[in-house]
Amino acid sequence: MAKNGPREAGVEIERQIRFWLIGFAVFALALFFLRDVLLPFIAGMAVAYLLDPICDRLEKWGLSRSVATAVLTAAFVLVTVSAVLLLAPVVAGQLVTLIKNTPDYVDSLRNAAANTITVIEARVDPAVVAKMQGALAGSAERLVEWASGLLGSLISGGVALVNLASLLIVTPVVTFYLLRDWDKIIAAVGSWLPRDHAVTISRLAQEVDERLAGFLRGQGMVCLILGTAYAIALSLADLQFGLVVGMIAGLASFIPFVGAIIGLLLSVGLALVQFDDWVRIAIVAGIFVLGQAIEGNILTPRLIGERVGLHPVWIMFGLLAGGALFGFAGLLLAVPATAAIGVGVRFALERYKDSGIYRGGDRDGGREDETASGA
Repeated sequence: MAKNGPREAGVEIERQIRFWLIGFAVFALALFFLRDVLLPFIAGMAVAYLLDPICDRLEKWGLSRSVATAVLTAAFVLVTVSAVLLLAPVVAGQLVTLIKNTPDYVDSLRNAAANTITVIEARVDPAVVAKMQGALAGSAERLVEWASGLLGSLISGGVALVNLASLLIVTPVVTFYLLRDWDKIIAAVGSWLPRDHAVTISRLAQEVDERLAGFLRGQGMVCLILGTAYAIALSLADLQFGLVVGMIAGLASFIPFVGAIIGLLLSVGLALVQFDDWVRIAIVAGIFVLGQAIEGNILTPRLIGERVGLHPVWIMFGLLAGGALFGFAGLLLAVPATAAIGVGVRFALERYKDSGIYRGGDRDGGREDETASGA
């Protein structure tokens, strides 16, 4: 029996790995084929996750779970609807005008660049100038094509969301029931874990929760502050479409540095078309330089800190992959998935470094060798 022990253990581990791989594959396929109907449920789950700590605090203050859930859900719906009703007309008007005028703006930028090339043409080799003009024309055409495709996809996606009444009806209902039963759901999922690994899985899940909650709440506050500040500053600078550009930059700030880069390119491009005064163009550019400095030195260290451990490149990859595979629902799933995968990879590396594969022999023997060499 003793001889068969290691072999039986290896077979059991192999069986467990096969089981979980098949389960994960089935889960991923289900998500892929149901991606068109998942959005209200994923949105409701995300809202419930963010509101759960507040609901727990209301419970400590004496409210029942059902009452606290009803109050929070109603407050969330009221704030969201009020914000949409207040901002939607202004943002929609500016966005429609921006889309309509984009080809003219691109032509203006192309003409300005062509005039600059003409000025320096006498001082540069004509062959080089011809190459520059060809590259400029090709880049402008690609830019128009890319912008038209992006704006068209945003419009079609927005129309699809407006027509999808279930997003407005189902999401609050899903939020209410998930938020009310959140603790029960977590306890039930915990009871399903394999007993041999329940402690380890619970510890990893807690680490994922800490990193995810810290990033979502912290980065959400950063986006809100930056979006509001950019929109106000650009409007005060008298930049046309400053409100839309500021909001786009704020939303894109969910990925560090990306929001400032996108906002800088959009705002400076609009400023070059709108203003003849280089001082005003410099002011527009300075808004994003100052905003990036405040984000990097004040907002991010205080609201997020170093403990979150989600690298911007990893987040960017997760968002792009999630959006490509599952659309807008994939964007909502991307950050939790990247956080979970990141924690899993770190755990796997820790186990690898603590194994004989990494140390080249028995773990205790490897430690003794290291101790002896250190001595």
